[in-house]
Amino acid sequence: YRALKRTLSRIRRGGRRREPGTLIVLRHGESLWNFNKTFTGWHDVDLSDRGHREAEHAARLMIEAGFDIDVVFTSRLKRAIRTAWIVLSEMDEVYLPIFKTWRLNERMYGALTGLDKIETMKKIGPEIVQEWRSSLKSRPPSVSKKSEYWPGNYRKYADLDADDIPVTESLEDCTLRTHPLWDKKIKSDLRKGRNVLVVAHANSLRGLMKMIDGISDDDISTVQIPTGIPIVYKFDKHTMRPLKPEDDTCQLHTNGAFMERPGLLAAALRREDEWKVLDPAFAKAMTDRADKRREMSNVEWSLAKLEAERAAAAAAWTGGEGEGEGVEMYEDDGSDVRGPIVFVGEEEEKMEEKGAREGEEAVPAVPLVASSACVVPSKDGEVPIRKDPVVVIIRHGKTENNKLGLFTGWDDVALAKEGVEEAKAAGKLLRSQGFEFDVVYTSWLSRAIETAWLILDEMDSLWIPTIKTWRLNERMYGALTGLSKRMVKQRYGEKQFKMWRRGYDVRPLKASSFSPSYPGNDKRYVKYLRDARISLSETIIRSVEARLLVVHRKFPKSESLRDCMDRTIPFYVRRIVPDAVERGKRVLISSSENAIRGLLMHLCDIPQEMINKLDIPNGVPIVYDPRSRCIKLLDDGSGRNPLEVHDFGPAAGKTRGGASSVEERDRR
Repeated sequence: YRALKRTLSRIRRGGRRREPGTLIVLRHGESLWNFNKTFTGWHDVDLSDRGHREAEHAARLMIEAGFDIDVVFTSRLKRAIRTAWIVLSEMDEVYLPIFKTWRLNERMYGALTGLDKIETMKKIGPEIVQEWRSSLKSRPPSVSKKSEYWPGNYRKYADLDADDIPVTESLEDCTLRTHPLWDKKIKSDLRKGRNVLVVAHANSLRGLMKMIDGISDDDISTVQIPTGIPIVYKFDKHTMRPLKPEDDTCQLHTNGAFMERPGLLAAALRREDEWKVLDPAFAKAMTDRADKRREMSNVEWSLAKLEAERAAAAAAWTGGEGEGEGVEMYEDDGSDVRGPIVFVGEEEEKMEEKGAREGEEAVPAVPLVASSACVVPSKDGEVPIRKDPVVVIIRHGKTENNKLGLFTGWDDVALAKEGVEEAKAAGKLLRSQGFEFDVVYTSWLSRAIETAWLILDEMDSLWIPTIKTWRLNERMYGALTGLSKRMVKQRYGEKQFKMWRRGYDVRPLKASSFSPSYPGNDKRYVKYLRDARISLSETIIRSVEARLLVVHRKFPKSESLRDCMDRTIPFYVRRIVPDAVERGKRVLISSSENAIRGLLMHLCDIPQEMINKLDIPNGVPIVYDPRSRCIKLLDDGSGRNPLEVHDFGPAAGKTRGGASSVEERDRR
């Protein structure tokens, strides 16, 4: 099979060597500590409002340029993780894999962490502080291991050897730890033709660029990484050396091309803020425009917003009251030098503008009613962290399709406002009950991915690894996709409707090969799904249409409940159990109703005649204890029984012994 795969790949390329992928490096948006000029390093602070806008702008630039991302690498710090999430959300590609690694963390500033930069210079002296910041090999004083700023005190680094957790770092130390990531992962993906996005920090990105461009020790400190501006690298397919851009869009000593002139975004954001203050009509127009976002695709919205930002930038460039007022061509980027970005061809006139750097940092039994069922009581005061292995399963928050009663299946719809709040509430509830997670599994559907993201965000655990798989997707509803349940009843009758919706082995009408709801017409499945067999008929049809060989997988055109379970249960048994459960990890699974039915059918030995009578409410955590095989619900502290608050369907009415779930809870 592998030999055939390689042969088909060579045929498709015409025997030519594969073109390497494109590398895009992006520094995270402005953080809260960038804003107030505080040494940050490995301390985990979030983005400021401006940082959010910078991340959105970066995504819009990539959309406009037509870049297609295949894989994302980022650090374990939330300012970089959130930037990556914002970028993928804008690009409608949250299903892409994101690898979070400490090797891309910012430089560790030791005992300087948490100190105000300006005040530190006044107390210690600018010469000493600048030596710590700008020298390649000089390290600031070490942080105490008892300090709140030592990374070893945090769970997110528990997998690292003690020697890998720094108490301080020089710029060289930061650069050296990025080498293995480049050599073993990023370069390998690029060689395979994958387009790679790296979202990190000024100093860790500087380390990558030093390797890629072969920048000398003396010159590396002059390289600047502005926020919100993607830098693009192309590579020679024979040597994997970076190619020089045809225009002068790269700075001195580098081959990475800026996607936009640095300084324009800062000017646009300043002018937009000024307009909102001076002109209430403009502020209302921007609000109205945001409200209309649901009427546009993410891509359409992003391009429209990009045009608005450029209009503001143009006004800032030409509309200053005083002569010479306009766009600053550089800002303190948090690296260890302050000065202008020197572009190729501008060396002589720009060299005179170098100055001292002062500024921001780089920043029969049925589930829930078995004899072992119980409700976990709420707790007051400090709650101990749960250390035992656990599997928490949650259905995504409500979507507009859920509210309208539409069959959704594999269609990728976003959470409704209510769904967002449900996911956030679930995260708060889990945190209040002492839950922590070691790994997250979710589907390739954005409603499930966003639910997992919002839960982790509420639990301050965005660094947790998240594994996305199509095998946890909702059931594929075929030609019913997008139709309302009421419409299907009217067209096909109540009996047929119930058979399609609740029958265990009955598949709805198949979707056409050319239907928008067929997964074979969705890029994410065509490009990335590899663990499904090849469809000969679809391969012939698409090869004839394209006039070249197009290998097509056998994607589902319709699924019964059994079909959905036949892909969900094996994934749990063969992947989640050995990789996580048997290793004592605490697991969160965010998915859709029918995929969760499959999991509960397996976990609780539910007979097939009962499983279709179980409903899974949106946004309600279902807790499974692998040791006791006990299914639990969480008490939200309201005093109400969760089984009475949430509708789990007729299957959740009685326990084995006939006692109500309320009585069972009272006995416990």
